Amino acid sequence: MRNYTIQTADQLKPIIAGFRKSAGLTQEGLAMRLGITQQTYSAAERNASNMSVSKLLTVLNALGVELVLQPKPKNTDGTSVGVKSAQW
Repeated sequence: MRNYTIQTADQLKPIIAGFRKSAGLTQEGLAMRLGITQQTYSAAERNASNMSVSKLLTVLNALGVELVLQPKPKNTDGTSVGVKSAQW
């Protein structure tokens, strides 16, 4: 399975849906694994950028996916590649 670099919350929705589909699961099937309704899961997947970290980890675990955090590579001047000023 391939690795995905996520830099914005908006990137979560298609990646989570892709992992679900790769696992051969419908929203209803994953919802059953999670013990919630399909409607509740559908709303969560549709609004993945607003999902809590706890719920995100629960979904990823149900899909057999792990979250790995790592530092960005460095430029020759020691700054991180692609780092922009962040907005809170």
